[in-house]
Amino acid sequence: MKHGTAIVLFLSVAAVGLTGCGRSPGDRAVSGGLLGAGAGAVIGAATGGSPLGGALIGGAAGAIGGAVTSPDSINLGRPAWR
Repeated sequence: MKHGTAIVLFLSVAAVGLTGCGRSPGDRAVSGGLLGAGAGAVIGAATGGSPLGGALIGGAAGAIGGAVTSPDSINLGRPAWR
């Protein structure tokens, strides 16, 4: 169980750190949602829960986090979909 907790902690920190990718609030919401969904699915599977439920919760949290961040906080450049 300790290994699973370390993975969850690492993925959570990585997802939060990358939530602000993009220049506009829409770009950051999309990238945050995608990162959050991926991290949520992994966390859900690692903790014995539902990967789908984790992806939905993580995606929503990431999209909200990305939409409310400032482009000056973290800017990793132009998103791949633009």
